[in-house]
Amino acid sequence: MKKNKKKEEHHVDESWLLPYSDLLTLLVALFIVLFAMSEIDTKKYEELAAVFKNEFSSGDEGIMENEAPTPQNQTPEEQENEKLEEEIEKETEQEKEQQEEEGKTELLNLQELQKKINQYILTNNLSESLETQLSDEGLMISIKNDISFDSGSAEVNRAGKEIADEISELLYTDPPHQIVISGHTDDVPMNNEQFGSNWELSVMRAVNFMSLVLENEKLDPTKFSAKGFGEFKPVAPNNTAENRAKNRRVEVLILPNYSISGQIDETKSE
Repeated sequence: MKKNKKKEEHHVDESWLLPYSDLLTLLVALFIVLFAMSEIDTKKYEELAAVFKNEFSSGDEGIMENEAPTPQNQTPEEQENEKLEEEIEKETEQEKEQQEEEGKTELLNLQELQKKINQYILTNNLSESLETQLSDEGLMISIKNDISFDSGSAEVNRAGKEIADEISELLYTDPPHQIVISGHTDDVPMNNEQFGSNWELSVMRAVNFMSLVLENEKLDPTKFSAKGFGEFKPVAPNNTAENRAKNRRVEVLILPNYSISGQIDETKSE
């Protein structure tokens, strides 16, 4: 009896293993549920695994030399949106390249037209009265008023009519361009029977010069407009007689049909 009692006293209680095994079972069940919720596409996973296996086993090429695979967790809608964005980006790039090409062609056309006008100026010894300037804004022809108008008058004189006639031929282009004709004066106040201000005088000079240019039937009147700026857009300070003569002018601006912005620096007349 004593021996049996002694044996029972040294027997280890293993009842704690039951809750421990239950806990392990719960953890395994949790991992299984989490794995099932991860929505892994088995077929795609096997295909990806095969690609990795082939790449790493290849002796000539490595996986880094191939394109990155498309993310496998994208929905069909996300893939379609990504494809659409790529197409839009491609079209935008193509449009940009086309605009640049059109701008380059337009610039060449305006440069050629500037050469023709400059040749007319040189041939007729008008370099002191006419000049051209090519900028991002377009091709500008500047005509001093002293050769085209009598002092205080908006009527184009004989020399001005000849210039208007010649310029009208040069303004004919195919395709046509928008043309803006503007009048400018110095800062000497204008107040006579016809005009009460330099505004009025500059506007009428621009309109009268434009009317003569449009006597050329090849030109489209809908492409023309006239403006008057009075003394408020001088090209030189009104502090000398010479500078005031520069400010008294009519400008003919030939607008580009396509943007040439950024393709040229402001070019001085030849």
